[in-house]
Amino acid sequence: MELNGDFLYQEDLQRALPQGLTIDDSLTFAKHYIRNWIEDLLLFDKAQQNIEDNAEIENRVRNYRQSLVAHTYQQMLIRQQLTEEITEKDLLDYYTKNAEVFKAESPWVKGLFIKIPLASPKLNQVRQWYKSERQESIENLEKYSLQHAVKYEYFHDRWLPISDILDWLPLKEPNMGTFLEKNRHIELKDSVFWYFLNISEYIRSGEQEPYEAARPRVKDMLLNMRQVEFMDRVKADLYQQAVKDNEIKYFMN
Repeated sequence: MELNGDFLYQEDLQRALPQGLTIDDSLTFAKHYIRNWIEDLLLFDKAQQNIEDNAEIENRVRNYRQSLVAHTYQQMLIRQQLTEEITEKDLLDYYTKNAEVFKAESPWVKGLFIKIPLASPKLNQVRQWYKSERQESIENLEKYSLQHAVKYEYFHDRWLPISDILDWLPLKEPNMGTFLEKNRHIELKDSVFWYFLNISEYIRSGEQEPYEAARPRVKDMLLNMRQVEFMDRVKADLYQQAVKDNEIKYFMN
């Protein structure tokens, strides 16, 4: 197809065509695509006829092209030359030194949770085991949970957001964060189940977020910082080389 010297080829249409369309849908898409292509060209031609001074547009296009080419080159350099890997120590150091950046928006907790039917045996022992962090108690509770628990979660070794914990409990409090911070051993029951929760550690809102939760953001920020520092060095080197080669000319009025 041709319009005023511009061409729309079959392969252009094929590239734009979404995968998986039926024959009828493909025909409908093609008609709309061709119609839009024609209308855009006609509008462009009309605009060119009615805008007398294109200097501002040409300047914007030139600036945009310069930015696009420079950005593409920067990404190429970063992929090719910024090969230094970010280690776990790097991430931990950055997380530790920038504690004020990684603030928890809601509480996080460590602990243990078990949910069992009301008629479950050995309730007194369960009450002792869930409160203890001794290995023997944990092993007893784990063995018990295999036979009797509807849900068992051991998270003394990892942080969980408080929202996860609230989903497990039939508990409604005006301020659940404060309640769980003050009540580290919780026993509840409803018409069907017993619920036992032991909170061993607690991070308040506004305190430093757990590392495992903050880690993806830490990595992104550290990677971005290194990329910026790398490109600053590249541009500084280019500038110094241009000065050395007398490529920069200053014209004074």
